[in-house]
Amino acid sequence: MSIHSDIDALSHDHMFLGDRHDENTRRTLWVVALTAIMMVGEIIAGTIFNSMALLADGFHMATHAGALAIAAGAYAFARRNAHNRRFTFGTGKVGDLAGFASALILAVIALGIAVESIVRLFDPSPVAFGEATFVAVIGLAVNIASVFLLSGGHGHHHGHDHHHDHAHDHGHNHDHHARHDDNNMRSAVVHVMADALTSILAIAALLAGRYLGWVWLDPAMGIVGGIVIAVWAWNLLRDTSAVLLDTSDPHLEQEIRDEVERAGDARIFDLHVWRVGPGAHAAIVGFAGAASVEAVRQRLTAVHELQHVTVEAR
Repeated sequence: MSIHSDIDALSHDHMFLGDRHDENTRRTLWVVALTAIMMVGEIIAGTIFNSMALLADGFHMATHAGALAIAAGAYAFARRNAHNRRFTFGTGKVGDLAGFASALILAVIALGIAVESIVRLFDPSPVAFGEATFVAVIGLAVNIASVFLLSGGHGHHHGHDHHHDHAHDHGHNHDHHARHDDNNMRSAVVHVMADALTSILAIAALLAGRYLGWVWLDPAMGIVGGIVIAVWAWNLLRDTSAVLLDTSDPHLEQEIRDEVERAGDARIFDLHVWRVGPGAHAAIVGFAGAASVEAVRQRLTAVHELQHVTVEAR
């Protein structure tokens, strides 16, 4: 066999997309359409009923529609460039980049809601409670439908596991069946849940304002909603930025060390672990000892999160 044939036999792609990637794309596009329709409806209703509350919620939904469009665009970009060699480890982290952008949008929304609510708390304006409540209920129904649409794709199974070992030894393993979160889908779900939360708080405040005269409750609920959304945004920012900065998972690192060093014939002196896609991790493992590269590679097959491994023996 020629050297070219050997190389062809060992070569592999780096497509670390979730196996529900295309399904998630369709789900997200449906939610973008629903959100856009509701957004237009609220803006029209707010104009007709002279309700600033509805207009504000309509433009608020416009920002969510934009964020959801980012999520859908990320899925499309990742699929289209899945085999593009410019992306050394594939496009699995495009979703994390989109999730980070969505988290920033969520943070801005939370700040905007809080500021507007504080202003209204000290300078209340008249609200068309009846009409606003009716439209808010419709908005909540749309949000609940959107959550159901997205929740079916909120987890991922991966059935493809690559182990690519250097130092004259290569191998592949196809036993990866772990379930993991997709930060792009997670960001879409968080946006829809934020919309649902603001709708629930708005309905409660509007009913209290109409029947109890508690006009102050509307901006108070806005402040509460802004704080909750800010917490969601912070959690999403923290998790997506960790992936983008290639931070390591201490538990996964320890599992790798345990598997490699358990027999006592190998000691890891250099270890790098980072995420390359939903549930997919890459690793560089440098070890010293009597164990062979093949033996270390076999031990690492037990670590199902690893899909691309480079092993170096000294």
